[in-house]
Amino acid sequence: MNKIELIPAIDLIGGECVRLQKGDYSQKTVYDSDPVRVAERLEREGFRRLHIVDLDGARERRVVNHSVLSAITSATSLTVDFGGGITSSADIDAALHAGASMVTVGSVAMKQPALFEEWLSTYGASHLILGADVREGKIAVSGWEEQSSVDLFSFLDYWTARGVCNVLCTDISRDGMLSGPATDLYRSIMQQYPTLHLIASGGVKDTADILSLAEAGIPAVVFGKAYYEGRISTETLMSHGTD
Repeated sequence: MNKIELIPAIDLIGGECVRLQKGDYSQKTVYDSDPVRVAERLEREGFRRLHIVDLDGARERRVVNHSVLSAITSATSLTVDFGGGITSSADIDAALHAGASMVTVGSVAMKQPALFEEWLSTYGASHLILGADVREGKIAVSGWEEQSSVDLFSFLDYWTARGVCNVLCTDISRDGMLSGPATDLYRSIMQQYPTLHLIASGGVKDTADILSLAEAGIPAVVFGKAYYEGRISTETLMSHGTD
């Protein structure tokens, strides 16, 4: 079994741990009012990495929940990547200052490529994750509320040629739906960019989905709803040698 990096997600709205369906803010489920408590539980269960999404920030195009990020990184030793609303150098600085090890950027890479290229130079590719959120093969931005005409693979071609090494690819149609991940899509990405640290996101419904992604050679996976609804067996994942 190939190793796969396990990255549970905490999505934030109003300081609470939530999940949306297909990125629809009107279809919100609150799973816990205390995201710090959730992060501490994840660490106790053996997870070492955490993906935090500031959904308020994604809508407002500025970091909103930095205080929650700071509280989580102060209370745990988890390696945290943070995304949602990163639109300026000040936002990146605020996230890194609050304890994030990496930030995820999608909309700026799409709308202001010169700025994102500047960030790659300033912060280094190891501290930046390119958010490639896709709906029907095209990139979507601004909390998935804006659809572009840019093809996913054209987007990846452009940025991998400029040094991007970490990509979080979310199939929006599957996100929060427990319908299974877009394994064929992720396999195609890895075939074209074999050295990419690809993080698969969207649709994971159970432990078996994660193990199948590992078998397919996908380097990392983000999951949320399946975990919160008790469909993920941490013990099984750890026993299979996943990270």
